[in-house]
Amino acid sequence: MQMKRLTISLLILLLVSSAEGKETNYTASTPANAVVKSFLGIPLADSIDFIRWKITMNDKYYILHCNYGTSKPNTNGFINGGKKIELTGILEKEGNYYKLKNGTKVLRVLKLNNDLLHFADDNNNLLIGNGGWSYALNNIAPGLTDVISITPKETILKDSMVFEGRTPCGVPGIIPAGMQCYKLKWYIVLYADAAKKEPASYKVFGTPWRKQGGRTGNWKIEKSSKGRVFYNLYDENGKVLISLLKADGNILLFTDEKGNLLIGNEDFSYALNKR
Repeated sequence: MQMKRLTISLLILLLVSSAEGKETNYTASTPANAVVKSFLGIPLADSIDFIRWKITMNDKYYILHCNYGTSKPNTNGFINGGKKIELTGILEKEGNYYKLKNGTKVLRVLKLNNDLLHFADDNNNLLIGNGGWSYALNNIAPGLTDVISITPKETILKDSMVFEGRTPCGVPGIIPAGMQCYKLKWYIVLYADAAKKEPASYKVFGTPWRKQGGRTGNWKIEKSSKGRVFYNLYDENGKVLISLLKADGNILLFTDEKGNLLIGNEDFSYALNKR
């Protein structure tokens, strides 16, 4: 009976939301920290590897489907199919943030552009993922836009910074055309001259250069004419090898050569998390 009521509620909300504004569908796989567990009603003590999200949003409502549990080895699914959650609720806009409401609970999401969202905590700090998954949400039918809605704080350089994550294979210039690839693993160390407060060298470990034991070079912090901050890693010929947009001090986002944010899929996003 409860499932029947939920199904009816979903159908009603679909009809109402379709009439009130254009819907956008987002998907992602994320870790399961206390912020998202609390919103979804998952006991904090439950051990969960990741959550797969499908969210439909318009100007006033959201419809959310989640699958979560322990990952099944050598697959992108869950042991025994995992568990499922379905929620519908009110969606509010506060500046560049969306607020998804579930009774008295609120989950905040930063709108980076129309194609990329990112979960945040109650203080609007972006949630930090891990080496497996990030907290970015990807439009399932993305356009091509470099519009972002944040201005990060100035970078304070120390001896080194480490970022990690897994992404799809579509980082420009990394995987040769025609090569089969499911995901890329990343572990990037950015070194700095602390005395001069300047970027120095980098070392990239991960899928593309596993046999070589990593790749090294120099990196720079560069700003665009629109005030966006990029961590650009250069190859030995002085050409940008990897361009990472700074979302904040803990989150870097892969871009193409024109500065457009790369949009991921249901398994991985193009985001790196500070270790």
